[in-house]
Amino acid sequence: KLTLEEIAKGVDKTLKVPTYVKCTHCDGTGAKNGTAFATCSTCHGTGIVTTVEQSFFGAQQVQSVCPTCEGTGKVITERCTYCNGEGVERKDETVSFSIPAGVQDGQTLTMRGKGNAAPRGGANGDLLIVIEEVKHPELIRDGNDIVYNLMLDLPTATLGGSVEVPTITGRARMKIPASTQPGKGLRMRGKGLPSTDGYGTGDELVNIMVYIPENLGQQEQAAIESLRGKPGVTPDESTKNRIFSKLRHIFE
Repeated sequence: KLTLEEIAKGVDKTLKVPTYVKCTHCDGTGAKNGTAFATCSTCHGTGIVTTVEQSFFGAQQVQSVCPTCEGTGKVITERCTYCNGEGVERKDETVSFSIPAGVQDGQTLTMRGKGNAAPRGGANGDLLIVIEEVKHPELIRDGNDIVYNLMLDLPTATLGGSVEVPTITGRARMKIPASTQPGKGLRMRGKGLPSTDGYGTGDELVNIMVYIPENLGQQEQAAIESLRGKPGVTPDESTKNRIFSKLRHIFE
């Protein structure tokens, strides 16, 4: 699990991973002490058997992997008692790895050769690391961009001002222009997440909402009432259409 802060800069992790490793008692062979073998009597140690099959063109010799020894040329005469002849045992392995900046939720990272050991020899499998992103309490991720929904009070939205907003690197101040309408988006360049390929960084998009007071005192009510019908306070049709066009995406 990674936080947005960890994803923004990349992080080194060390984990204990339950896995199958080569049995230390038989060196992964599955035979007692790693030596309890005999030559396969089916293939005589070659690992290959030859059969004769009849076809339209006559008798043909066909070679295949020996089914008795599975191509090894030898069979176990006495199994390892620690792994029951499997050649692997269960163990918690400590694995250290680096997660690059900008990874996304559900992305899979592959560590070659760090997976389970193959029974009775062979190459190890891979360890697959699936990224799980922890939900941020205030910020929303949209690709490499970060989204924050900002609730403004009526005076600041009308007259403009300076506010503090959260970012993935801490809190930052941003300027609110006068006459900022609900639904407007303000952009903070470079405040998003880096791309995993190292090219470019996203932005932080601040969506504006405006709080309409619910409980006003008489003085505040009178102040707002004094604005009723004033020029510039009541929107005309052009202003309505312009604002609704910006909010259309909310209802679609």
